Amino acid sequence: MTNGQELHTTLEWRVHAPDGTVEILVQEELGPRWRLFRWMHGLVAEFIIKLSTFMLKAWNIGVNDPKKFIHCLKVGTALSLVSLFYYMRTLYEGVGGNAMWAVMTVVVVFEYSIGATLYKCVNRAAGTLVAGVLGFGVHWMAIQCGEEIEPIVLEISVFLLAAAATFSRFIPTVKARFDYGAMVFILTFCLVSISGYRVDQLFEMAHHRLLTVTLGASICIITSMLVCPIWAGQELHALITRNLEKLSESLDACFIDFFADRGVKNVSHGYFSKMNQAYKCVLNSKTSEESMANFARWEPAHGDFKFRHPWKQYLKVGAAIRSCAYCIETLNGCINSDIRAPETLKKHLKDMCVSLSSYSSNVIKELAAMMKTMTKSSSIHISIGQMNIAVYELQDALKNVPSQVVVQILQASNNSINKETTNTRPLLEILPLATIASLLIELASRVEVIVKEVNQLADQADFALNSNSGSKETHSIT
Repeated sequence: MTNGQELHTTLEWRVHAPDGTVEILVQEELGPRWRLFRWMHGLVAEFIIKLSTFMLKAWNIGVNDPKKFIHCLKVGTALSLVSLFYYMRTLYEGVGGNAMWAVMTVVVVFEYSIGATLYKCVNRAAGTLVAGVLGFGVHWMAIQCGEEIEPIVLEISVFLLAAAATFSRFIPTVKARFDYGAMVFILTFCLVSISGYRVDQLFEMAHHRLLTVTLGASICIITSMLVCPIWAGQELHALITRNLEKLSESLDACFIDFFADRGVKNVSHGYFSKMNQAYKCVLNSKTSEESMANFARWEPAHGDFKFRHPWKQYLKVGAAIRSCAYCIETLNGCINSDIRAPETLKKHLKDMCVSLSSYSSNVIKELAAMMKTMTKSSSIHISIGQMNIAVYELQDALKNVPSQVVVQILQASNNSINKETTNTRPLLEILPLATIASLLIELASRVEVIVKEVNQLADQADFALNSNSGSKETHSIT
């Protein structure tokens, strides 16, 4: 069986008569060569289809993010430059025939962003240098102990230093900034100390290794900075800005979809549902934010990002944004609940819920605009005031729920307590909407936390005052 159809092993010649009858003239068995040909033909066709699908996906990745394609060209350029030390005899003799170490350095340390490349280059150079110095020291001390004691001293030094360096990788501070350097230290120290026992020209070997590592790292840094530089700091700043925009989109779509009329909801349900899922990208961005912030600390001042830019504050802003996204996720679950609130109650709370959602979204949009332009807004406090007023109005609306619904809830609660009846449907119907209103109030308080963190970031990074404010004073965001 092939693709749900029977594999034919015979070849037939048929004649169709005018009266509609069919006569089989010749029926031949297909030989093994013909069956092999058909199998090979199907295999090649399947390979071509899969290859074309893969190429289409790769093309879409390059079109959607051209920086990835540029990074590939930069890596190729760096490898082409460093390979000259291997092809040209003058350069090859200058590095003592160890040019392959420079090639390996480029392959290992060249990363997507400048910060990540600097992180690996500095760690590799520092790890190689420190390990080389210690290796020479241990080697000299082992020689002084005599030929019989020398291997014992080397073994003990390898054990102690390798164990200590490995343990340092579990320390959070070291792991965040020097994990790669610790690994290179272990590798280089073992090479120097162990090879030194059999190699006479140990100093020359270590010197050439350090030289080739420096050459490879220098080529990586120069290529990464001069050819379409990709800064980890800029990527982190853009990521936080996009997360704020996605948070606002999800908040808008959430309540538009919930309170929309049936006819309108059916037409635009797919669009709003897609926007409503934007918050999920925010929930999954913690790892990216932490790695970008770590790499950004290694980068020099560039563009609007000065020396000692407050990269740690970006992590606090990102944490506040995720806290708000978790609230939206819970809110979305309540909105999509199978239990539907009474339409009369939805109409009673609709205006207040939509108003608070809209004002909260406006605050987040202003914060996104502040991050995008790196300017302080003198009108953000007005939007926060409107959001707080909407919170008070929603709280009053919850207190003034129609008395008929309250009576039904009380009756259902009393019946449940007295076990006279189990009809708690009115209570179950109002609970989702009451939960939605409470979550929306909680969401507003979490938005204020985002405002506070962005305010601190604006102060620490010296954001300029928005020129549209018409004032030269620096206003606080809150």
